[in-house]
Amino acid sequence: MKKISFFGVIVLALLLLGGCGKDADAESDYYIYYMNNDKTKIVMQPYELKTDADASTEVLIEEMLDVLATDVDSVEYVKPIPKGVEVESFQMEGSQLSLYWNDSYSQMSVSDEVLCRAAVVKTMAQLPGVTCVSFYVGDAPLTNSKGALVGLMTAESFVENPGEQINAIQSTVLHLYFANETGDALVEEDREVQYSSNVSMEKLVVEHLIKGPETPGLKGTIPSGTNLINVSTTNGVCYVNFDEGFYNQNYEIQEAIVIYSIVNSLSELSNINKVQISVNGNSNGVYRDTFGLDKQYERKLDYVQSMEQEVLSTEGEEGAD
Repeated sequence: MKKISFFGVIVLALLLLGGCGKDADAESDYYIYYMNNDKTKIVMQPYELKTDADASTEVLIEEMLDVLATDVDSVEYVKPIPKGVEVESFQMEGSQLSLYWNDSYSQMSVSDEVLCRAAVVKTMAQLPGVTCVSFYVGDAPLTNSKGALVGLMTAESFVENPGEQINAIQSTVLHLYFANETGDALVEEDREVQYSSNVSMEKLVVEHLIKGPETPGLKGTIPSGTNLINVSTTNGVCYVNFDEGFYNQNYEIQEAIVIYSIVNSLSELSNINKVQISVNGNSNGVYRDTFGLDKQYERKLDYVQSMEQEVLSTEGEEGAD
């Protein structure tokens, strides 16, 4: 664990004048990510290191954190780490950087927090040896407004395509379907999320399905270790391409529940009528024994039960015992 030391105000002022006054399109080894003045998106500015480029990663982390928390003399953007919010310490384990924030971090609005997090992660992910970042408030891992763990983040966590900057932050409610406790039915979970407008709704749905349910008593349906390669929609058909992790079997969840968890969740989007799943771009296989990947599946609500039905079913089983 390493305590953070801060540069003097005068040095930082000179540094920011030199680093942030340049054209954002100019070539630079490093960039600092700021919030725009409206606090609706992040913008990047080229940055010249104060310390030697060959300095240790820990020294570079200190410098970047100092700059991210320092006021900017600009009418176009502002610092992403607000006054009173501080990184009290940080730790490098392998390629993972863990930042430990003070309690004031939790006082930010939801949209400001997302933008701050995006700016910090994208800035830090440029540094040599840093591939992912995790946030803690005090000693507790960061959770979102619903209490779910945020987990490890990379620069790509906040963009749709490499090189794109995060766009306006929006809020929506996703209607997701997860397995009940016995794995033989689906239960709908409504989840309010904040997201960058340059992330497609299809990708947002699938990523939250992979994260799993936030409601106690429900189970995730997408096999553990599955990664989304890409997802796109054409003429009402959503094409979802997973990696080979999708073939990992969890026989506690019936195969139809896995398939229609994905199909029904995506079909909640107004532009999607059918869903086709592939693995590593191959749609010739079969999921388990029944569900061919060459087929396009439509919404099917036969497997869906209400949360009240799930509670009654669980209570009935407990009473029988």
